[in-house]
Amino acid sequence: MSEENQENKLNIELSEEIAEGIYSNLAIISHSNSEFVIDFVKVMPGMPKAKVKSRILMTPEHAKRLLLALDDNIQKFEAKNGKIKDPGPAGIPMNFGGPTAEA
Repeated sequence: MSEENQENKLNIELSEEIAEGIYSNLAIISHSNSEFVIDFVKVMPGMPKAKVKSRILMTPEHAKRLLLALDDNIQKFEAKNGKIKDPGPAGIPMNFGGPTAEA
């Protein structure tokens, strides 16, 4: 391996806890002139409260890179697995489309 290739390598550590991941079915994105904040939330059916499970802060430049990387990966996914159904207008899912409970 050339010296240049060795210098361009990045050793990324992934702990077991982080490798398990955190499920999220809602992302709330806000920004200022210097950063983007993405809150990943898990909303459960019938629960009036939801918790932020993870918060990611990044620069506008990194947010743009994330957008481009997501777009690239979605295109690759759809080429292999078919078009992802458009979920329609964004909204907060309060009942997940299921029946409404009555007391």
